[in-house]
Amino acid sequence: MKEGLGQENLTVLVTGGARRIGASIVKALHRQGYNMALHCHHSVEEAQLLADELNGQRQASCKVFVADLADSIAIDKMVEEVTLWQGGLYGLINNASVFFPTIVGELDDEAWERLFTINVKACWRLSEKFYPWLANNQGSIVNITDIHGEKPLRAYSVYCMSKAALVMQTKALAIEYAPKVRVNGIAPGAIAWPEGENTLSEVQQQAIIAKTPLKKHGHPDYIAQAVLSLLSNPFITGQFLAVDGGRSLS
Repeated sequence: MKEGLGQENLTVLVTGGARRIGASIVKALHRQGYNMALHCHHSVEEAQLLADELNGQRQASCKVFVADLADSIAIDKMVEEVTLWQGGLYGLINNASVFFPTIVGELDDEAWERLFTINVKACWRLSEKFYPWLANNQGSIVNITDIHGEKPLRAYSVYCMSKAALVMQTKALAIEYAPKVRVNGIAPGAIAWPEGENTLSEVQQQAIIAKTPLKKHGHPDYIAQAVLSLLSNPFITGQFLAVDGGRSLS
């Protein structure tokens, strides 16, 4: 953090910040005094409700930015809007992600493109475009990866590969952006059960918990706590924190 700047003068962007893990990160950082740039794509109503709640606690401290991260022009426009809002950026939390099954032998180009564009390329472009402002504030990037970026998950091979690429991106940019910007990652385990086509049965959930050394399911607030730690520590870069109850050990 740049000397002379308190957290109340610093802005952090959280992508995919309207729901689930993203919303927990937004709330936790806001409680610490950060100004929150809240990105969303489809969850506009939920994002605005959250922003209204936070602005009720501290006036003009949160703003919603809507963008399709698969669209490079939309990303560039959001970068301009975010930096104009508070005059810069201290933290970038690349949380937005897509997660869906890819069955071997049934893959198509659209699946490859979407998973790698959102989970890898968008993070790179946001990091690259925001770098001048992050560097000016001696800021930080935190990428939300996945324990399956190192340990494959059956039927989700391309997703796992995209998260593995984000792991390497984190390490590479930590070197490229040093000493002005720190870049770290957080690898969640079973934190928020999947939704929609990825929904797990009670039996499947209990099987995951059984393989977790701490024998319990996580909570999005645990990821938010980890983000706060990596965002503020001035002597950590290129590192990963697995927030998974020890599951990656099994």
